[in-house]
Amino acid sequence: MPTVIVGSARDIVEQAGAPRFVFVDYPLGNPMGKPYDVEEQRSVMGLALDLLEKAYLPRTTVQAPLVWDDS
Repeated sequence: MPTVIVGSARDIVEQAGAPRFVFVDYPLGNPMGKPYDVEEQRSVMGLALDLLEKAYLPRTTVQAPLVWDDS
């Protein structure tokens, strides 16, 4: 069964050898986006589904183009 990991601990996940990984540079505990930000969460899910469909090489990492701010 193909899988995609969405997470914030890039060094750990890549060291573990995840086959497909969406890296979200957010504080731990927020890999899908900010709480209650449905649009942002959908964009992360879209990245994960795109990666699931298009990753042809093992250990593929995609970085989400998101920036955490405290607002």
